[in-house]
Amino acid sequence: MGLLEGKNALIFGLANDKSIAWGIAQAFKREGANIGISYAGEVLERRVKPLAEKLECKWLEECDVTKDDHIAAVAGKAAAHFGKIDVLVHSVAYAGREELSRPYYQTSREGFKTAMDISVFSFVALTNAFAPILNQGASVMCMTYYGSVKVAPHYNVMGVAKAALESSTRYLAYDLGPQKIRVNAISAGPIRTLAAAGVGKFRDMYKRFADVAPLRENVTIEDVGNSAVFLASNMSSHITGEVLYVDSGFNTMGVQMTEEA
Repeated sequence: MGLLEGKNALIFGLANDKSIAWGIAQAFKREGANIGISYAGEVLERRVKPLAEKLECKWLEECDVTKDDHIAAVAGKAAAHFGKIDVLVHSVAYAGREELSRPYYQTSREGFKTAMDISVFSFVALTNAFAPILNQGASVMCMTYYGSVKVAPHYNVMGVAKAALESSTRYLAYDLGPQKIRVNAISAGPIRTLAAAGVGKFRDMYKRFADVAPLRENVTIEDVGNSAVFLASNMSSHITGEVLYVDSGFNTMGVQMTEEA
């Protein structure tokens, strides 16, 4: 029997087979969860639908997380299909390419609003919409990155958004704690996803990461998926309001040096 046997899990933010959300979906399926998948926009449907079929996913819905009526409609469809939800995963983030290619102080007002709306408020909005159908003991989680607490060159407004996302995680954990609902964040090391492609000099950062991290290895979507299983399962029943680093120990390093051969 899997760690998530019989649990109903919804995953928001699947884009393709390189997505962190895909690593999570596969791990959840392996552990016996009943999976529901949501994606953003018709353009992504042709990529996401075959992936959902691979997992024998019976619930696949488009959701524009910038629109409250879309979120409410999707929550209603989930309630009709699953009844109650045990796991809610937010793997959604966006910032305009131009905001990630110029200095942070040149961030546009509209670009700042967009990044915060899609990357942060959508987590709050989804939690609010699904709260009435979350089972006691449910697990809610989002995806963040170390650029929230330290400067990651070119990450810019996304770093600020992730900091707000982590703060939201703590406040949501406080709000939902009396209902025994846990809210946590996973901070993964750099992974070659569609979102990462928009970050300037990401390839250089990705190559450097494995030289600096204590484990000397990059992180995969499978690694994140396995950690998400832990947070979704009863094994983490008293962990909430936390940021779980899945980054080969990179976040523990102060001075970044590589050992001479």
